[in-house]
Amino acid sequence: MNHAPDWSTMVDVAQTENAKKKPQMVRTAVVVGTALEHYDFFIYGTAAALVFNQQYFASEDPLVSSLAAFATFAVGFIARPLGAVFFGHLGDTIGRRNTLIITLVVIGISTGLIGIVPTFAAIGIWAPIALVVLRFLQGLSFGGEWAGAVTLATEHAPPGKKGLYASLPQLGSPIGNITSSGAFLLLAFMPAETFDAWGWRIPFLLAFPLLGVALWVRTLVDESPEFKKVAAKDQVKKVPALEVLKHSPGRMMTAAALALVTIGGFFLVTTFAISYGTNTVGLPSNVMLTATMSAAILQIVTVLVTGYFSDSVNPVKLAVWGCIISLVVSFPGFYMLSTGIEWLAVFAVILMVQPMAVTYAVTGVILPRLFTADIRYSGVALGFNIAGMIGGFVPMIATSLLIAFDSSWLPIGGFLFLISAISLAGALISGVLVKTTKKLDEIV
Repeated sequence: MNHAPDWSTMVDVAQTENAKKKPQMVRTAVVVGTALEHYDFFIYGTAAALVFNQQYFASEDPLVSSLAAFATFAVGFIARPLGAVFFGHLGDTIGRRNTLIITLVVIGISTGLIGIVPTFAAIGIWAPIALVVLRFLQGLSFGGEWAGAVTLATEHAPPGKKGLYASLPQLGSPIGNITSSGAFLLLAFMPAETFDAWGWRIPFLLAFPLLGVALWVRTLVDESPEFKKVAAKDQVKKVPALEVLKHSPGRMMTAAALALVTIGGFFLVTTFAISYGTNTVGLPSNVMLTATMSAAILQIVTVLVTGYFSDSVNPVKLAVWGCIISLVVSFPGFYMLSTGIEWLAVFAVILMVQPMAVTYAVTGVILPRLFTADIRYSGVALGFNIAGMIGGFVPMIATSLLIAFDSSWLPIGGFLFLISAISLAGALISGVLVKTTKKLDEIV
């Protein structure tokens, strides 16, 4: 009697089990990867508000120091469109998965290196120059990350779950915000001398071991099935970014407008709010860090609930309502923050973040629908990161408004109102454009 193993049956079983695990691997990989990317990106913003303004851009005027620190913060956003072109090209030519591995490595290493850059007192002008270079690399990598993650998640999603899957990369933002704010919140209990000397470097150095974990998870994911189809049909574009600029500039700018409140608005009520609350209003830094961390915890729930319902409710309608609510709370939110009442400041940040989270949750499903599969990575990356480039200047612009208007909160509330209005227009236009993408995909 032959007791030899039936290898064909074993292979079939293994393949079946692997197929069952694929959705879980995709979900885990996009969340872990984007969480690390956002952690790496956000800790710079927190450090810019609390540390860099003193140790790398010292000035007799605290607002001027903050302005200089936020200028380097903005450098990362200037690099994002370049990253969108570069990594978008890779994503639409060599594949989504391989490109996302590269983005992860670049931002992990550049973030870790920030943790060892000497201060201005130690090496002079080379200190801020080193920060600018590493911040640029962060932005370059981030320019390709989010677009690739939502594209990969959407293209792997089972029928009827595209909205939920597309919302998962958005969890990276609140998770990254929680971990970065949480790290600095814990460090706030250090003696001030210890924190200034070396304590603030710990969150940056943690990027090295976190990179190893995220990289391992991301290598387990298979390539996008839709990219495989495009490659099999020999429909890979030579320069996909150029195709976007030539044939879909309106869609790209619509994507940018929709995403603006989720980036620029978000940094206004988190990164800038930390600086405003501590340096202008006079609130303790741990109160503002608690506010942003609390808002981020609730943001996770908001994103998941919105993503779940976006498969049964038109995601464009959800985006529209998110923008409208953001408009409504813009002035009351910054008024509450300006009062200096601690619990009211925490509530204000939570209040202003949540409508943005609703819009953010559905950008992951709306933006990929604006572009056909052969240029999707590039189109989403360019649109999202044009918004990112503009959004990166928001803390600096808001700080300038404080200087120009004698620290009044009114122009800041108006600034958030304007950002929300632009995104509302983008949401309304995208509702018209997404209807035609499926027909274009059939032609391609």
